[in-house]
Amino acid sequence: MPHIYAIGDVVAGPMLAHKAEEEGLAAVEHIAGKGGHVNYAAIPAVIYTSPEVASVGLSEEQLKEKGVAYNVGKFPFQANSRARCNNDADGMVKILTCKKTDKMLGAWIIGSSAGEMIAEAGLAFEYGASAEDIARTCHAHPTLSEAFKEACMAAYDKPIHF
Repeated sequence: MPHIYAIGDVVAGPMLAHKAEEEGLAAVEHIAGKGGHVNYAAIPAVIYTSPEVASVGLSEEQLKEKGVAYNVGKFPFQANSRARCNNDADGMVKILTCKKTDKMLGAWIIGSSAGEMIAEAGLAFEYGASAEDIARTCHAHPTLSEAFKEACMAAYDKPIHF
């Protein structure tokens, strides 16, 4: 029925509170005649363990199944100054980008504050950013987010740390 709206667990997709919130905002905007939009490809997932695991977009397995040519950029927290200073350097950032366009296809983070850091990947997805776009954005030092920048640099073959 076109006049009935639903959000959250009763509609398709992951059962996540932040997904339901986006659907709620979109429903209200639609009811008010202002469109309404949810980019389901940009919904992050977080596992709140120690270390945390967070992702957005597609996995390597999904890209292979779809026959998409992609690049991989990785950066270990062991090489990140902030993670080492915090004595919490287990984990890494992994970025998957389109081989042809450099657009973000997937982002995977395992480590301390992965749930906080995945927001940068969600923003990149929402606005169609490339790995180079993110890599050329100044990140404060020393921060964990520098690992995201470094993984993006590696994805478009311009790493400064190996």
